[in-house]
Amino acid sequence: MTNAHNSIFEFNETSDITPWKNADDVVMGGKSSGAFYLNKEGKGVFKGHVSLENNGGFSSLKYQFDKISTKEFSKIRLKVKGDGKRYQFRIKHKTSDKQAYISYFNTTEDWEIIEFSLAKMHPTFRGKKLDMPNYDADGIEEIGFLIANKKAEHFKLEIDSISLK
Repeated sequence: MTNAHNSIFEFNETSDITPWKNADDVVMGGKSSGAFYLNKEGKGVFKGHVSLENNGGFSSLKYQFDKISTKEFSKIRLKVKGDGKRYQFRIKHKTSDKQAYISYFNTTEDWEIIEFSLAKMHPTFRGKKLDMPNYDADGIEEIGFLIANKKAEHFKLEIDSISLK
């Protein structure tokens, strides 16, 4: 019997995080600032400050990769430690797609496992829900995190692993 678990990314002290890209509202004139790095325990840390100045209000992080099949899986599983704030987890079927499929999650200041049903992830583009079916594709090429709670705030999300289940 095999364990139906497929790692998308597991962080450790030697993880290559160069493919992980941070994007903030600066692309639209905002003033938010996010950063991503490995801490001494080998966890990915997404942290920074969301600013509402100049119509800003978000910081995001994304990771693109060669297609991973989702055919045998129904869920995404995160192991994260947050700061009590709400985040958005995002996936894209193809990196070229305009829409991302999203789920929100709230964090605590403890390590926790959070699971999302792929079929319940809904499509959005630039913060607007789209009139399209929820995720029903056979693979993903991009995952990401976003914080945009309509308030100025510091944030810190530690990431241990992301996998399909």
